[in-house]
Amino acid sequence: MKIRHYAAIAHPGNEGFGVYFPDFPGCISYGNTLHDAAMHAEEALSGHVELMVRDGDPLPDPTPLDRLDEVAFPHEDDDPPEAARFLVRVEIPARWIRVNLSMAENLVAQIDRAAKQIGMSRSGFLAEGARRMMAGQ
Repeated sequence: MKIRHYAAIAHPGNEGFGVYFPDFPGCISYGNTLHDAAMHAEEALSGHVELMVRDGDPLPDPTPLDRLDEVAFPHEDDDPPEAARFLVRVEIPARWIRVNLSMAENLVAQIDRAAKQIGMSRSGFLAEGARRMMAGQ
């Protein structure tokens, strides 16, 4: 298992804190408190990295915290001030493989409906369910 740590930057918002990752444009997170935002950042980054690995996209090298000022950021001068900079741990998943599963047709239909409601694929839904079961959630 390979672990990387990527820089995250939190900004205050109207009702909480937003987090973005300079190394991953478009990957954002949010929380009502700075603590919540940092906790949600790990989940957002993990999902983003997982999709990149699944799609065969190369992962960027992490920008060290002490070099963030050298990197161009996707924010404007009138953005709110930074609330925090921190590192987010992410486990780099292994390459994806195709598996063949058997289960009841009505269960597959229920899985498909539930996955569609939250914007996930069947595979993503089943993988997330497996991760939660193994984590004891």
